Amino acid sequence: MIYFDQAATSFPKPPEVVQAMTEVMTEYAANPGRGGHALSRRANDTVIRAREQLADFFGFNHSERVCFTANATAALNQAIKGFHFLEGDHVLTTSYEHNSVRRPLEYMKKTVGIEVDYVNLGEFNEFDSNAFRQAIQPNTKMIIVSHGSNLTGNIVPIDVVGEIAREKEITFLVDASQTAGIVPIHMSDMSIDLLAFPGHKGLLGPQGTGVLMVNEGIKLNPLYHGGTGGSSELIDQPNQLPERLESGTLNTPGIAGLLAGLNAVKKMGLPEIRKHEQKLTEILVNRLNQIDYVHVYGPEHRLAVIPFTIEGIDAQEIAIILDQHYKIAVRAGLHCTPLGHETIGTSRTGTVRLSVGPYNTEDEVYKVIEAIEEIVEGYFG
Repeated sequence: MIYFDQAATSFPKPPEVVQAMTEVMTEYAANPGRGGHALSRRANDTVIRAREQLADFFGFNHSERVCFTANATAALNQAIKGFHFLEGDHVLTTSYEHNSVRRPLEYMKKTVGIEVDYVNLGEFNEFDSNAFRQAIQPNTKMIIVSHGSNLTGNIVPIDVVGEIAREKEITFLVDASQTAGIVPIHMSDMSIDLLAFPGHKGLLGPQGTGVLMVNEGIKLNPLYHGGTGGSSELIDQPNQLPERLESGTLNTPGIAGLLAGLNAVKKMGLPEIRKHEQKLTEILVNRLNQIDYVHVYGPEHRLAVIPFTIEGIDAQEIAIILDQHYKIAVRAGLHCTPLGHETIGTSRTGTVRLSVGPYNTEDEVYKVIEAIEEIVEGYFG
């Protein structure tokens, strides 16, 4: 099987990820932070190491404020729904946001009465920092930006947005679902207050892992209440992080796998990962643009995400043919980002999305191109 659905979840996983998770399950699958015995301490040590190394990797000085979640969606919901919004507060975000941002915001509009503006970033335009700045209102309390679009691969300069947010004293939340483990992110240098990302994409970890990093000065109401290991005498959730946002048993095998995935990324190096993915992306875009009836969307400089359509052929039908006839895994549809499809004009049709990762090869790329050429030939030849 040729796997070109890396934007959904990375595959294959590094062998050390499987090994780390197996080691937990066979040697110390105890409850971290819930007991003083040796197995519990070993599990807790793994969780602490993961917090520390993730904090270091993302330029964050407070490892105790690295909070584990089930996925990026849970992290984003915690950041948005847990924020102290009041009726009339304003949130500024973009037209490329995933439903994991849009739906919580729309929920907060209905339940709290906040106001939300989605700045249209366009399909090809360079980021217009002046237009973005002008969209800020006196009542803007949060700026939310998807660092990289899961539809077009469009990359937003979060360092520029962070500077604007810092200047205006506005809380800055970054959704790094498509960029964590691929593009350098430094929370301190980029003035990021809240950073949310999954462990199962660019960081090469297992599904069921996510992270929310919460900078000092940011207070969140927990979405879940329950056992936190310590402070059991309190009626309310403890105030300190990460316990305040981590009720219940942590996913120790998943966190161990995420730590192993992070180390695999560091071993490969972000520059080499990005260079490899850019090379494959350029081949795909250039060759697809040469095929009649194929339309490729998105900017020239992008992540390794390439959406396309073939005139007159349903996107889902193309994906089924690639899967069943060619054994090529892709994603078709609206990709949980209807606003993004409105931006590029594909709301009615959806697109087929190709997305590559560090383990994909040039040979696979050319096989995918050949398959698409054959599909076009079969319909129009």
